[in-house]
Amino acid sequence: MNITCHLTLTPELKKFLRTKLKGHNVTINADPLTKENVNPATEILGVFVDSQVTKACLNNMPKLKLIVTFSTGYDHIDNKEAKKRGITICNVPTYGENTVAEYAVGLMLSLTRKLYLSTKRVKEGVFNYQGLRGMDIKGKTIGVVGTGHIGLRFIEMLHGFHVNIIAFDKFPNKNLQGQYNFQYVPLTTLFKTADIISLHLPLFPDTKHIINKAAIKKMKQGVIIINTARGGLIDAEALLWGLQKNNIGAAGLDVIEGEDLLEDPLKILCKECNPEMSRLGLINNTLIDHERTIITPHNAFNTIEAVKRIITTSCENIKAFTDATPQNTVTIK
Repeated sequence: MNITCHLTLTPELKKFLRTKLKGHNVTINADPLTKENVNPATEILGVFVDSQVTKACLNNMPKLKLIVTFSTGYDHIDNKEAKKRGITICNVPTYGENTVAEYAVGLMLSLTRKLYLSTKRVKEGVFNYQGLRGMDIKGKTIGVVGTGHIGLRFIEMLHGFHVNIIAFDKFPNKNLQGQYNFQYVPLTTLFKTADIISLHLPLFPDTKHIINKAAIKKMKQGVIIINTARGGLIDAEALLWGLQKNNIGAAGLDVIEGEDLLEDPLKILCKECNPEMSRLGLINNTLIDHERTIITPHNAFNTIEAVKRIITTSCENIKAFTDATPQNTVTIK
């Protein structure tokens, strides 16, 4: 099969991928997929979340049979268009529940103890702790939005901090409450009660902007928000408003709405770009510069162990498809 992967990999990981796909014609392109750089001969496409698999891209790949995303989320793929064309989509359901949950804990600690500001100050030659007072996590109420694999692993890690854990899930599994020692509550209750909120949801139409201005108005004054899931879960403009009004105490984001604008700042200046896109880019830059935010470049998944698990599962997805026994297929409604 002609397999084209749009992935940024080290030489070691390229070799690892090619070994897993031995017997196939494999092309690895470090650039994200665009309608201009598609390979028309592609039968199997491998992408990460930085590649937008649009209708225009699909038009230029007439032989495409399978899209394998090297991620759990698949909102970067035009699912409906793929379904129309009979193209199968496979993802990696679990690879980094521990990896991403650890990162969320790291962001939480960095914000509650002002680690970034502390480090920055010392590197700038100022060695004192004035204005760097943080807060204990012990005794606080942590709200976990989404209790899938990552959310549950995050909850497990929280127990060591001796906190009160509440959670919201559209499809709550009440058996998990006793097993993981937390309580499901309505989303409004979570917003009103939590000192720290961590998001662990996929991005769907009904979860987009689940954190918006109305939601922020319901939250406790000074709440800390953590997002290691998908940028579109938070309305960037509402987040900036919440920070400026001090409704939000701090935000730790590994993902941000419109993050492709940060990867390619020239998009903001593009004549053909939607004015709203340019406005979002400016909002994001303001969020990055805000003293009470920590924003990282979609890096929570990125450990040696997790990336190898992603590659292994993705290659197994390809093998299963070529053996006519597809696995980890995405259900498109």
